[in-house]
Amino acid sequence: MRFNFTFRKAKTVLNHEGAVAYTLTPQLELYAAVATAALNDQFYEKADTRLLRLRELVARNDPEFVARLAVYAREQLHLRTVPLVLTVELARLHRGDSLVSRLVARVVQRADEITELLAYYAQANEREGVKTLNRLSKQVQKGLARSFNNFDGYQLAKYDRAGQVRLRDALFLVHPTARSTEQQTLFDQLVQGTLPTPYTWETELSALGQTKFASAEERAAAFRHAWETLIGSGKLGYMALLRNLRNILEADVSAQAVERVCATLGNATAVSRAKQLPFRFLAAYREVLLLKSGYGALVLEALETAIGHSAANLRGFGTDTRVVVACDVSGSMQQPVSQRSKVLLYDVGLVLGMLLQSRCGHVTTGMFGDTWKRVSLPRGRVLQNVQEFYRREGEVGYSTNGHLVIRDLLQRREVVDKVMIFTDCQLWNSTGDGGTLAQAWIDYRRTVAPQARLYLFDLAGHGHTPIEVREGHGVALIAGWSDKVFDVLEALENGGSALTEIGKIDL
Repeated sequence: MRFNFTFRKAKTVLNHEGAVAYTLTPQLELYAAVATAALNDQFYEKADTRLLRLRELVARNDPEFVARLAVYAREQLHLRTVPLVLTVELARLHRGDSLVSRLVARVVQRADEITELLAYYAQANEREGVKTLNRLSKQVQKGLARSFNNFDGYQLAKYDRAGQVRLRDALFLVHPTARSTEQQTLFDQLVQGTLPTPYTWETELSALGQTKFASAEERAAAFRHAWETLIGSGKLGYMALLRNLRNILEADVSAQAVERVCATLGNATAVSRAKQLPFRFLAAYREVLLLKSGYGALVLEALETAIGHSAANLRGFGTDTRVVVACDVSGSMQQPVSQRSKVLLYDVGLVLGMLLQSRCGHVTTGMFGDTWKRVSLPRGRVLQNVQEFYRREGEVGYSTNGHLVIRDLLQRREVVDKVMIFTDCQLWNSTGDGGTLAQAWIDYRRTVAPQARLYLFDLAGHGHTPIEVREGHGVALIAGWSDKVFDVLEALENGGSALTEIGKIDL
């Protein structure tokens, strides 16, 4: 795969705000769309529109690049849905070798992803009724048959859920070959619906919720005991712990249980294994802030420790490198990352920006909307700093005058090495003076800092940028919500790019 392509002259288009923007190469556009894909309605783009664009971009890219990107999204960015979409779209276009079957076996890492992939396959091929999955791609069939061999009885039972496609339907469809007599027994139990109900924290609390108690006090005591037992058993996974902090504290668990919760949250190994996106820690932090628990401060401290561990490999920059971190707080950034999340794109930008700030020795941080404002905050308190930005975001308004970040540097004649802008890339000038980020950057590099570099952290993936992404202009694109964006940043510092990181994936 050739990634060091010759730059063509960028085609100018209009972004969603009607301002001049620049198109990306098909590879960069697909990467940005995938890295930011929650596949729910966004401020500028509906979910169906994003799906259609992903389908068109898959067709415009080399099959091996698409396959590597799907693996990168699943294994590095820890995304689940969009790798399945890429896999199905590739199966619709690519035939003749084992690429698709190997990809299916690679991206399907949970038992419910078997049924998710088949459900999207039916949707993508516009099939309905009893013949929904007729004429299934042979390569998809082979890949799913291999995937079935990866799951034990607990996993099959846990994810055997009602839906358009059940796991037993998938089993009949792909005909996996059992590796042992024990596994064949599991397959038979799946077909017969006799797999033992797995013990999970959900089943434990669900059963308790259906129990009748003599009084509210007795009910509260039962739930307190259940949470303490779950915490002590070690069977409560990291994600479940993170999402249930409010429930745990409201249950008034013991001091020993809280101490164990905090020890788990702040454990570097546990954080690494959990592979949580950084904004998940912010969501938990905000839930705890709402409580009046006397243990709240301990838990908040543990969350600060945890998010620090989540980006432990972020190299950052020392005191000899001058960095500007600018966060877009415009109206279009006030968009939830998913339908069930309270976290906004704006929050994602702040979390990533504050993680970067925590690793820099000489850093100027700020936010822009109608205006650009510098905000000085202490290092090391990532979540607390995000909350401070959140409290003050109304101070700059809600337009997208990102060019003011660079104009401020121009007016100050201030030399910096790197400018990091966290944005949805839908910048436009609300002042009417005609200024643009592209022109301001050209002027800044020409008259103040010829070696400066601009990094656009694209949090929405709409397919165009406010400035041409080109090494000769000192401009690079990084996309996504994961701490893995900093791996791409390091690759750029070493002469690579997001595409070179994807190119390292072994198929």
